[in-house]
Amino acid sequence: MLKSTKQTIIRDLSWLAFNARVLQEAKDGSNHLHDRLRFLGIFSNNMDEFFRIRVAALNKMITLGKASRQHLEANPDKILKKIQQTVFIHQEEFDQTFGEIIEELAQKKIFIKNEAQLSKGQKEYVSHVFEEKVRTQIIPLMIESLPVMPLLRDKSIYLACILGNSTNSMLQRYALIEIPTMVLPRFLILPSGNGQTDIILLEDIIRLNLQSLFAPFGFDKFKGYIIKVTRDAELDIDNDVNTNVIQQLEKGLKNRKKGRATRFVYDRTIHPLLLDFLIKRLGLSKKDNLIPGGRIHNFKDFMDFPSSVFTDLKPRPQPFIHPLLKQPCRIMHVLEERDVMLHLPYHSFDSIIDLLREAAIDPKVTSIRITCYRLAKNSKVINALLNAVRNGKSVTVVLELRARFDEEANLRWKIQLEEEGVKVVLGIHDMKVHAKLCVIKKREHNKTTQYGFVSTGNLNESTARYYGDHTLLTSDRNIIADMNRIFDYFEDPVKKIANLKSCKTLPVSPLSMRKVMMALLDKEIHAAKKRKNASAVIKLNNLVDNILIEKLYEAARAGVDIKMVIRGICCAYTEQKAFKGHMSAISIIDEYLEHARVFIFNNGKSPKVFISSADWMVRNLDHRIEAACPINDKEIQQELTDILNIQLAENVKGRILDNEQSNNYVVKEAKMPEVRSQVAIYKYLRNKSYQK
Repeated sequence: MLKSTKQTIIRDLSWLAFNARVLQEAKDGSNHLHDRLRFLGIFSNNMDEFFRIRVAALNKMITLGKASRQHLEANPDKILKKIQQTVFIHQEEFDQTFGEIIEELAQKKIFIKNEAQLSKGQKEYVSHVFEEKVRTQIIPLMIESLPVMPLLRDKSIYLACILGNSTNSMLQRYALIEIPTMVLPRFLILPSGNGQTDIILLEDIIRLNLQSLFAPFGFDKFKGYIIKVTRDAELDIDNDVNTNVIQQLEKGLKNRKKGRATRFVYDRTIHPLLLDFLIKRLGLSKKDNLIPGGRIHNFKDFMDFPSSVFTDLKPRPQPFIHPLLKQPCRIMHVLEERDVMLHLPYHSFDSIIDLLREAAIDPKVTSIRITCYRLAKNSKVINALLNAVRNGKSVTVVLELRARFDEEANLRWKIQLEEEGVKVVLGIHDMKVHAKLCVIKKREHNKTTQYGFVSTGNLNESTARYYGDHTLLTSDRNIIADMNRIFDYFEDPVKKIANLKSCKTLPVSPLSMRKVMMALLDKEIHAAKKRKNASAVIKLNNLVDNILIEKLYEAARAGVDIKMVIRGICCAYTEQKAFKGHMSAISIIDEYLEHARVFIFNNGKSPKVFISSADWMVRNLDHRIEAACPINDKEIQQELTDILNIQLAENVKGRILDNEQSNNYVVKEAKMPEVRSQVAIYKYLRNKSYQK
């Protein structure tokens, strides 16, 4: 592994190690074939995003020169070289894995067929589908005759075609066809017999019908190869305070669509002359990430591979309603008595919708204030908020327009919300709002009562089905008071900065989050030096922040027992001779996406427990509005502790995050039970549900 000049692992290489864990799941023969295809899709989608964001950033740093390199652990040129080497290895493993899956699908009589493998009847069926549904969705581009190469869209795949004539060798042209996966399904199940299932991809439907498109122009020879361009997705918004934020965002989105190409992936069987032509016209060079692949690209669509073709696919366990919130009930009445924590996706997200719906209907509720970062396509959250406005409530939505890849959707939500009378606050200048907060205010008998929730995840009922998150529903006055201070700041960030500074219960970024975490670790260090019990359990998506990593090192050197569950990037070296305490980190990659952030500090056997929306990264701690929330209810503290202990005992889907990021699986010790944590957590919470 390329060594960092600092005492941390290089972030981008750690990210590639994370995505290699996703690829491991695709390779794992104990997973169902449908899940293995889904993991190939996740791997591919992750890699696209990596090139759009991280590789693009490294390229910019090279352009900017020495001034930018002080922020990196090593030379960006060397990092890019190592990235390219690693990506080539992963691509080979990916292709090999897909080949193995194809063979196993064949054993189940499921075949992904190309245009040359169809029966006469299937060809007729595909041609009919092409004429009825596909032809009108495509317009070929004759790229040789165009003075300027058309902009190839990010996230799209193209069929690069060589057109020829068998009697006139001089008649040869190049054409491009964008595959219309945005409007048509990628997979078509074909009529087939003999108890087998045949599937064809959309691009192969087009390949079969190239003659229909080009024969009228004198061509009778056709070859098509899939290509894909990944572009720089960094959204650079001007810092000009006089420029309207909407105009800035729209400008940034336009720039993204024409961003510099950071990767070019192509069918390795492509004709060399066509490849050279495309590389030249796209302004690429051999130094760029030119990656040969198989016939199929944009494997992200395999996340939606048709499940109906499998007869042995077991449905995933269904989320269930928290036992204290089963309808019919008044959730606000429950919260007056005690806190409730939802553990998603095991508990149902419907309870959050039920609370918002209850607030929308209750005539005594006067206002709702809520933050929104990523929302579902047909958001029930938004629907509840709109109904609250229609029922006369004051509704304020803090909408983060700069949620990466959700900017356009959030612009549309802004328009719809404002048209209905919702007050929309567009976040903070130069500071993303990533905290997940809600406050509901109720006025009854001249008394104001407030309720709310703090979450580690987005208010998105779609992703809540497979993202592992925690949401605290509460009427705790101290928590609510700080949330109100944060919302006051959102509505007037210039005048109300003092409100943010006066938060006493919720550590917030960018003011106090890192300081509070450092202080809690310092307390453990102090205890360890006095030879008292000292420990911390940290669960994150990503551990990158150098200051907190150094504090973890200091704690381990002092003898603090540190256990971490980190899904993605881990820049900490977990193995050092100077450590007196035990420091370990595992990553769990399984059916659900581990998304929660949880911090548990021993605190002299009186645990301090927090949930948060913030990873330990510079961007979260210094450039976002984030919140961590203390968990005071002893029963909920125990639930979180039990869940973390189950995850720390993971020995089926856990990988050890060692200094080399080698992704070795946690070895099940002799006589120890098998622990697949996501299955075990579901059973744990289900049993608690029955006990209520």
